[in-house]
Parts: sequence; C-alpha cells; structure tokens
Amino acid sequence: MTEVPQHAFDDAAQILECAISGDSAAVADTFDAVVDREGVVGAWDVAWCLAATMVGQLPGSGAWTLEFPGIDDAQYDKRWVARFVSAYVNGDFPTGEALFGAAIADGQLPDCLLALAGSTVATLRRRAA
Repeated sequence: MTEVPQHAFDDAAQILECAISGDSAAVADTFDAVVDREGVVGAWDVAWCLAATMVGQLPGSGAWTLEFPGIDDAQYDKRWVARFVSAYVNGDFPTGEALFGAAIADGQLPDCLLALAGSTVATLRRRAA
C-alpha cells in the first residue's frame, strides 16, 4: 500500500462536510466523481481516509479486536463498515481489498461507502459531545 494522495484527504473532507449536513445525495455524487476521476482505487483511498478519521490516533502496534455487538445480524453495509474499520485498525490491506471486491461483486459498494461516511460522522459527533 502506498501513501494516500492528498486529493483523497480533500475528497474525504468534502464527503464528511456533505454527510454532516445530511446531504446523502451529495455524498454519493462526490464518491461517484472520485470513481470517475480515479477509479475504484480512488474510492479505496477515500474510504481509508474515512476509516482513519473514525478511528483517530492508533495506540501503538499490535493486533486489535473491535467489538461490534450484533454485527452478524446487521445489514450488509453495517457489517461491511465494521469489518473495513477492523481491517484499517489492523493494517490488514488484503482484507480491506477483499471487502471492497466483495461489495463491488455484490452491487453493495455505494451503500457501504455511504454507511462508512455516516458512521464516521456519528463517531465525530459522539467525540464532540
């Protein structure tokens, strides 16, 4: 995995701004623009930035286990977000890539990316409260 390009951070910031304002159509449009410009790799980079924003500072190295009560009963997009964030926390790029590939194959990537943006905003709001 190479460094995430600056424009991915800029795109992630734009997506968060839209998500904070509750404009899911603008979030989807921004992701679509990223994919049009950069392909799926661009969407991956933005998703990785959103996961980084959600998680914040990682406390050292090692394997991490995140608890998501009821995750096995959650909707596809929510399970995907939990697993993608877990992959981010553990630096597990192959799992993150596999999750992206599965979501694409299942026709679920747009919903998963919207759920990731929403979860990131919810986490930021919770931290601010």
